[in-house]
Amino acid sequence: QVQLVESGGGVVQAGISLRLSCAASGDTFSSYPMGWFRQAPGKEREFVAAISWSGDNTHYADSVKGRFTISRDKDKNTIYLQVNSLKPEDTAVYYCALTLLNTADLSTFDGDYDYWGQGTQVTVSS
Repeated sequence: QVQLVESGGGVVQAGISLRLSCAASGDTFSSYPMGWFRQAPGKEREFVAAISWSGDNTHYADSVKGRFTISRDKDKNTIYLQVNSLKPEDTAVYYCALTLLNTADLSTFDGDYDYWGQGTQVTVSS
């Protein structure tokens, strides 16, 4: 069983940076890809970024490419999402997730992810 716990969210002004963390329990963490998704009020959950089990391969949504960076620290059983130059439209609950699909192409489909955290709120004011 895998448990994921996000942290690092908050209320910030536009242009500020944050680092979101997702701590994982269980040995499964280091063997499978993980991702970040977000859900804004009144909108569907959307893909943000994903990282391979090794950390060598990453993939980003076009809306965050160049501003967000996903990384993982296997020693700490943690993945991170560095979010820079935040915009009001980045306001959402951010979720980390783990998929048991270990394929070369990182999935952007939330239905492919098997374990989810409870989410951390990021609110960006203009």
